[in-house]
Amino acid sequence: MSEPNNVTGATRLASAVRDMWGELSASERVVAQYLVSAPPENLLFASAQELGAASGTSNATVVRALQRLGYAGLPALKRELAAGFTSATAPEERLKQRIARVGRHDLDQVKDRVFDEAAERLDQCRRLLETDVLKEAVHMLADAHEVVAYGVGASELAARHLVLKLRRAGRRARFVGATGFTMADELLGLGRGDAVVILHPGRRLREFTVLTDRARAVGARVVLVTDVPTGPLATHADVVISAPHTPTGITAESLAGIVVMDTLVLALASLDEPRAVEASHQLTVLRGQLIDRSEPRPRKS
Repeated sequence: MSEPNNVTGATRLASAVRDMWGELSASERVVAQYLVSAPPENLLFASAQELGAASGTSNATVVRALQRLGYAGLPALKRELAAGFTSATAPEERLKQRIARVGRHDLDQVKDRVFDEAAERLDQCRRLLETDVLKEAVHMLADAHEVVAYGVGASELAARHLVLKLRRAGRRARFVGATGFTMADELLGLGRGDAVVILHPGRRLREFTVLTDRARAVGARVVLVTDVPTGPLATHADVVISAPHTPTGITAESLAGIVVMDTLVLALASLDEPRAVEASHQLTVLRGQLIDRSEPRPRKS
C-alpha cells in the first residue's frame, strides 16, 4: 500500500476504483463512486455505517468494497487520506475540524464517533492478526530469557502495559523508552535468548533501526507491532503484527497496541498456567503485606 510521495491518498483511491471497476458488484460500485466523489475530510471522519447510509448501501457493503479495492479496511483508507491532511493542516485546525465533525455539545454524537472508530480499528486489527503469526510471537516470548519492550511517545503506554502484565504472569520483562545517547546504556543489557517487542508508530526514528540491529548482533529476536507492517523496519523483525493507528486522532494511538499486548500475555499465560497462577498468588501475598491493617476499615452503610 505504500505509494510515492507525490501520490495522495485520494489519488490512490481513484486509481484503485478505476483499476478494479470491472471486478466490483453493483452495490460495491455505488460505494466506490461515493468514495471518490466525497471530499477526503468527509471520509476521514465518517464511520462505515455513515458511509453506508450516505451511499444508500450498508456498512458491510462499504467494508467489502474497500477490501476489494485493496484496503485492509476503513481505517487503512483513512490512514492514507490522513497523511496529506495532517501534513497540510496545523494541529489546532485539525482539532477544530474534529470537533466540528462530531457536533458541538452533541454528547451522543461524540460518544458514537469515539466508539465507532475504536470498534473499526479493533475489528481491523483482529482480522489482520493471523493465528500462525500470533502463535509464533507467543512462543518467541515464552522461550525468551527476558522480554524487552520498547516504545516512545504515545507507544510508551502499550510497551509499559506489556511489561506490567508479563511480570504479573511470572515472566522477566523490562521497559525501554530512551532515545539518543541514553538508549545506548539500555542496549548493553540486551543479550542472546532475549526477545524485543517494538511498538512502532510508523514514524522513522533512528532508534528503531539501532535497536533491531543490536538485537540481531547479540542473538535476540524481535516482534514488531506496527501500523506499517510492510515498512523497511519489518524486514529486520522475526514476527510482524499489524496494529492500526488512529487516522483522525479521535481515539488513543496506542489502543490497538494495548489490545495486541493483552492477547499476547493471555496466550502466553495459557501455555504455562501453573507459572502464571503462582505469580498471581505471589502478587496477592505481597499486596497483602503492603496493607496497613492497623487502619480502621470504613463502616458499611
